[in-house]
Amino acid sequence: MKTTTNGLQVVGVQMDPVWEDAAASGARAAALLDAAPPPRGSLVVLPEMFTTGFTMNTAVAEGPGGPGERWLSTMASRYGVWTMGGLARRSEEAVCANEALVCEPSGARVAVYRKQRPFTPGGEAQYYPGGDQECLVEIAGVRVAVFLCYDLRFPELFRRAARQRPQLFVVMASWPDTRIQHWTALLRARAIENQAYVLGVNRVGDDPTHRHNGHSLVVNPWGDVVADAGEAPGLVTANLDLVALASYRDKLPFLADLR
Repeated sequence: MKTTTNGLQVVGVQMDPVWEDAAASGARAAALLDAAPPPRGSLVVLPEMFTTGFTMNTAVAEGPGGPGERWLSTMASRYGVWTMGGLARRSEEAVCANEALVCEPSGARVAVYRKQRPFTPGGEAQYYPGGDQECLVEIAGVRVAVFLCYDLRFPELFRRAARQRPQLFVVMASWPDTRIQHWTALLRARAIENQAYVLGVNRVGDDPTHRHNGHSLVVNPWGDVVADAGEAPGLVTANLDLVALASYRDKLPFLADLR
């Protein structure tokens, strides 16, 4: 499977991060890609806080050019792909945030997204202030909107991004198994509402407070699950049919009625 003029190959890396250990987590993610190298020009996506797990220990947040950013850059240039992954990051002003970075195939960073809705039931907002801007990036001719985990529960965030007509929404997460049915239902709803593909990349394994059972998904604009990674570490892949998407939007222009 490979990227074509009609579509984009997406690859979600469903992994079990090593708690607060960026080097070990990066090695696990690299092993999954090395075992099944992604096609050149594809989009490779990692979960939320993929180097540390969903930690509130801001002491392990990385600074500019830290190990997670270097990992994304190295893998992008090694395989000739776009990479995207969630990280706990500290700015030069020592402000910590839950963010996602996007790197192009040269390895250069091209976009940063700050999670707009910190998970307040878990105390996240006390450690990582939320952002207030959507992030849309052009990837191999595809307009992609970027989101993180708890953002998924707020359809207004996706609607705001939908005004710019992304063809793909990406959600990186550390979503626990106790609410996995919500994960599936909300990913499908966001695809149907916004007439777009949705790639949800979740982690697996245990952290100090939760178990995660994956089910990273690719959902098509009709709300059908076209790929499911199941509950073990591995990859979820699909080729996005942009011709079919354009035809669907033309025949049923629901987005034109946004107010």
